[in-house]
Amino acid sequence: MKFEILAPAGSMESLIAGVRSGADAVYLGGKLFSARRNAGNFDSNELCDAAAYCHERNVKVYLTLNILISDDEMESVYHAVKDAMKAGIDGFIVQDLGVAKMIREHFPQARLHGSTQMSIMSPAGAGKAKELGFSRIVLPREMTLEEIKEMQKSTDLELEIFVHGALCMSVSGQCYLSSMLGSRSGNRGLCAQPCRLPFTAKNDGKEYALSLKDLSLVRHLKELDGIMSLKIEGRMKRPEYVAAAVTAVKRAINGTLTEENTHQLRSVFSRSGFTDGYLTGRRGSDMFGIRQKEDVVMAKDVLSKISHTYDNENPLIPIDFELICRENQPTSLTSSALGRKITVTTDIPEKAINKPMTAEGLSQRLGKLGGTQFYLNNISVELDEGLILPVSKINELRRRAIEEIVKTEKREIIAKPYTPVSSASAKKNIKYLTASFRSAEQIPDKHPFKHVFIPMDSSLEDFVDNRAGVVLPRGLFGIENEMRNRLEKLKKAGVSKALCGNIGSYTLAKELGYEVYGDFGLNVYNSLTAQQIDNPILSFELTTTQIANINAENTGVIVYGSVPLMLTRNCPVKSSISCYECNKNGHLTDRKGIEFPVICSDYPCVEILNSVPIYMLDRMNEVSADFAHFYFSTESQKEVERIMDLYKNEIGYDRKYTRGLYYRQLK
Repeated sequence: MKFEILAPAGSMESLIAGVRSGADAVYLGGKLFSARRNAGNFDSNELCDAAAYCHERNVKVYLTLNILISDDEMESVYHAVKDAMKAGIDGFIVQDLGVAKMIREHFPQARLHGSTQMSIMSPAGAGKAKELGFSRIVLPREMTLEEIKEMQKSTDLELEIFVHGALCMSVSGQCYLSSMLGSRSGNRGLCAQPCRLPFTAKNDGKEYALSLKDLSLVRHLKELDGIMSLKIEGRMKRPEYVAAAVTAVKRAINGTLTEENTHQLRSVFSRSGFTDGYLTGRRGSDMFGIRQKEDVVMAKDVLSKISHTYDNENPLIPIDFELICRENQPTSLTSSALGRKITVTTDIPEKAINKPMTAEGLSQRLGKLGGTQFYLNNISVELDEGLILPVSKINELRRRAIEEIVKTEKREIIAKPYTPVSSASAKKNIKYLTASFRSAEQIPDKHPFKHVFIPMDSSLEDFVDNRAGVVLPRGLFGIENEMRNRLEKLKKAGVSKALCGNIGSYTLAKELGYEVYGDFGLNVYNSLTAQQIDNPILSFELTTTQIANINAENTGVIVYGSVPLMLTRNCPVKSSISCYECNKNGHLTDRKGIEFPVICSDYPCVEILNSVPIYMLDRMNEVSADFAHFYFSTESQKEVERIMDLYKNEIGYDRKYTRGLYYRQLK
């Protein structure tokens, strides 16, 4: 098995721990624009030092730019990429399609890696990523082994998966819990982790229904043959954690994993142990866990021991030497390592009076590489008889050879000048309304919607009777063929429009000739992204001011609805009570007694809705978009009719509601 071991580096100390423990690559963030903005991270000078340190040890460096970027931040991201390219960064981990477009157009040399927050979980999604210039995608943590194998067969992109570290309850990139409840967005790198607080499905206040154990797949690596990169989560974790995780993964690859390694892994950090439930398909209550007192106590015993494993440089890189020592010519030493070959020279040797040099003695002297990252692989010595050189000169040759071989080569950077994206030239006025429904039974006989959308598994009669478009699932795990077959049938029945919240469903629907509307799950946060998506419903994490500045055609805004705060593959209700007891009327209750509806479907994921709806119907004059979208979920037909009366008369809501983030600037 040949894998890249990819280690987290939230600080220089963690980077060194990962590299000295045997990582093949590290990923790190700058001070801004990173999904772990509360980690130590690296400024531009530190980034240069980090890249140099890694490249001197044949380790690659990937920079995380894996958050959503607003229009007024895009130029700063351009300069951050330019600085990173100068520092020698080997790739950029990106979530935002607008950022990817900017990098692709301005830095043609840059390698793009699709962040797990892009939610690419289907062959069509992988195909779109390749079309957009990505060379690698990071698969969601929620995929089974069978689904991973399907992705391997369907694409020649490099695939990267998480093999150890924290698990979010939500599919990455599809969580809005922290932003809606506390204005700290995971999509902006500042998740407050409210999911680790008490949530219960039984309303007894004793459960943590949204807190999963940490992931660990170190015993499954043989099954992952063909995956390019094995990623360890943990840029917020301490260096000892990084060292323990890298060591365990490396040993698992080599077949030398011990019980001590796994004990250290659990000791340094876990939440009641680890889980492999997604990979094996054994989802359920066993996957849930919290950080307990015994987990913390266990760590104290191993941290000091682990810290000493990377105190000193480990000789992980082979180097070859070729020494030529001839009479009447300067002595030369050629070294080959890190894909480079250099030659250094010193004095002309003298005739030996007593003991002349031997090839064996010179080999021993040159092989003293202690304290460096190198070990001697091969050495050849061409030596005329009867010659002598001072030991200091031989040592100097070896030292200079090492210094020269690790020197960073200057990289020519192609960077096209940045052209700012202009803001929308004028305020947009709502021209028409659209709505999505959980069921066709919710749709009133008379309504003002130009387009209505209903779920993919609705009956053909419901589609025809309501002249409805189709809502495609955001969770596409293993269902692309099923979705393709269903879309083909719907197309024959006259369905022509599709509402898509995943890049895979969006791509497939367009391929089949549908008029596509981009749903909120595509996280359209800036003009460059909006210009790549047909009829985009803009992110509800934007403010009204940011929305007004989006420069793209036919944009939409959600003006009503209890929007999903999480898309989850492991049902938080099912882990506590049976589906029979739930009867598709599940909810979670937080520590304050607030209830959040849990909606299930025939497809692989459930959605946890906000406790109250976004309501903007009395402030429509402040919404600058081409169309307004209504997101109906648990409402009855009668309730939908009441909402439409409120809209018609621009009346305030008489129940609890939220303005969402439309007037709250995200942190």
